Amino acid sequence: MEIKDWLKETLAELGKADGVTYADARYLERETERITIRNEEVAGLSRADTRGYGIRVLFRGSWGFAASGVISPDAIRETARRALEIARASFRTQKTPVKLDDTPPQRGTYISPWEIDPFAVPLDEKLELLFSAVRILREDKRIAKAEGSMEIFRTRKLFLSTEGAEVEQEIVEAGAGIEATAAEGREVQRRSFPTSFGGNYAARGYEFIRALGLVENAERIREEAIALLSADPCPAGELDLILASDQLALQVHESCGHPTELDRVLGTEISYAGGSFLTLDKLGKYKYGSEIVNIVADATIPGSIGSFGYDDEGVPAQRSFLIQEGILVGYLTSRETAPVIGRRSGGCMRAESWNNIPLIRMVNINLEPAPHGPTLEELIADTKHGILMQTNKSWSIDDLRLNFQFGCEIAWEIKDGKKVRLLKNPVYTGITPEFWGSCDAICGEGEWVIWGLPNCGKGEPSQSMHVGHGTAPARFRKVKVGSGK
Repeated sequence: MEIKDWLKETLAELGKADGVTYADARYLERETERITIRNEEVAGLSRADTRGYGIRVLFRGSWGFAASGVISPDAIRETARRALEIARASFRTQKTPVKLDDTPPQRGTYISPWEIDPFAVPLDEKLELLFSAVRILREDKRIAKAEGSMEIFRTRKLFLSTEGAEVEQEIVEAGAGIEATAAEGREVQRRSFPTSFGGNYAARGYEFIRALGLVENAERIREEAIALLSADPCPAGELDLILASDQLALQVHESCGHPTELDRVLGTEISYAGGSFLTLDKLGKYKYGSEIVNIVADATIPGSIGSFGYDDEGVPAQRSFLIQEGILVGYLTSRETAPVIGRRSGGCMRAESWNNIPLIRMVNINLEPAPHGPTLEELIADTKHGILMQTNKSWSIDDLRLNFQFGCEIAWEIKDGKKVRLLKNPVYTGITPEFWGSCDAICGEGEWVIWGLPNCGKGEPSQSMHVGHGTAPARFRKVKVGSGK
């Protein structure tokens, strides 16, 4: 790869520049294909390729970053010159110099696991899969809109640093989903599968899309959407709440993943994304949830879109506790922020593409299943009076990730251990530590699913990142529930 040699030469020159203590370079190539079927018509079909590189320079404790899609020795040198110039300008307004941790420079390769190359699957086959599911959704005239979508990605990355790091990675990702919108009079209801906002995603090949069961589940999703039109509204009050795995994944994302990002805690994200209630004084002693709540950051799980071999600072993927037995014990960190809490980087720095500077991002943020925990049916059977909610419809959470409200597509009332009626427009509200403190049951490993979320937003300018969340259904006592729209 010629560009590897060109980047190495440029980094060697940068390393000799007066005042430069560190520099790195990332080269990225990405292929993307997106398909959307709406009411048996192709509503969107695109295929895109991008490639380029970004160079970071640390000059006397201040960062500079520049990027380019022009691949030539001269362009690389010019990009490095601009990065150094920006770092020198940043130094003039420096308040606190950046100090990196002592993570050893890595050399290695990583390839995500996949069986069937999704880019090699004929377009006709992909279209027919989505059309087949959408046709089933539209078999009832009350379905006003039926949609199926699919996205596939292939990303190749190279990371080099003046410390001697050299890492190459190739990651293939795929995802798909279907959605039915039912309408009758002024009533409109939606059901999605396998979850809302595009479905589920994994760092696997086309075999993952085939295994989702879009066609096999289309009839159930259609009938649930229609049934919701005449369902009773969710009752208001304080009730026991069971969250299905997919809704719990978003709960983890918003109320644990984001507030444990150390840059948010330190205030460097506050202008756009807000801060965090999990401040540094709470580390190691703050009661975030009940004793059964264990939340880990784990970028090592094969096949999840929150997994990789190395982050965009060349730090190896790793697993660490954020919440252990209900206590805050860790944060999502980078080489720059980890020393603030006396640790090495947790390997959480990633950039959306070659022209973005890396930020602290979620990896797989997982709620651990309970050892020998119940099945969902057993958890329902153990509930005297409560609500089971599934599939996110809306969310709202404050800047500190403390007060929240979530709405779901569908719910069922539970009485004496049985689901007794379907409910529409369910919402629940809470305060993060009180909510997690009320968690008294988590299902076991057999109910645990990793959900891929391909559009986590952060940064200014905004970057979208692929993250994952492993969850099993869980029960929370005396939660405020009600009906929204």
